[in-house]
Amino acid sequence: MRMIETVRNALWIGGAQWAGKSTVARILALRHGITAYHYDYHDARAHNDRRIASGQPLPESPDELWVLATPEDMAASTLAGFPARFEWALDDLRALTSGRPILAEGWGLRPELVAPLIDAPRRMVVMVPTREFREHQIRVLPRAGALGTPVSDPELGQRNRLERDRLVAEDAVRSAHSVGIRVIEVDGTRDAEAIADVVADHFSPYLG
Repeated sequence: MRMIETVRNALWIGGAQWAGKSTVARILALRHGITAYHYDYHDARAHNDRRIASGQPLPESPDELWVLATPEDMAASTLAGFPARFEWALDDLRALTSGRPILAEGWGLRPELVAPLIDAPRRMVVMVPTREFREHQIRVLPRAGALGTPVSDPELGQRNRLERDRLVAEDAVRSAHSVGIRVIEVDGTRDAEAIADVVADHFSPYLG
């Protein structure tokens, strides 16, 4: 029962890459003494064995992943893989126990997957960057400005990744609207602390 309550009482930040979800989650964890679960970190590391064991096909090379596929195919593949990956995240969350809420953040925490688990839409928020803020993040964040893996055409690979991210972000917004989840657009006019204020106000019934 405790494991089920952990998921039921969780708070969720979903949305797009480069929107500042992890930063906001860390700020709220420090402010309110809650536990932050970072989906992207676990998905890129601890879930790899489960991904392999599940039989999910892996790209044969970085070129196959970033250069040879179209952004549309990349986005479709990413979206199709989210439900299985979400189940792995739920396993992680069920293993956490805390007297305070768990705040889970990450782009794979999709509104249509989270909505059936929560008792009110106010337990989730979706953060997405504007086009201008995405371009700013590309300039200032090394991990956003380059693939970080060698490919035959780095410029094309980066363009494909950014377009994929845009398509996945648009889908997250559509999904949020369809299930009544709030969308916060991050445009760079407010710093991370100010965005955290907005998110904290949204979550205020559950933060105590």
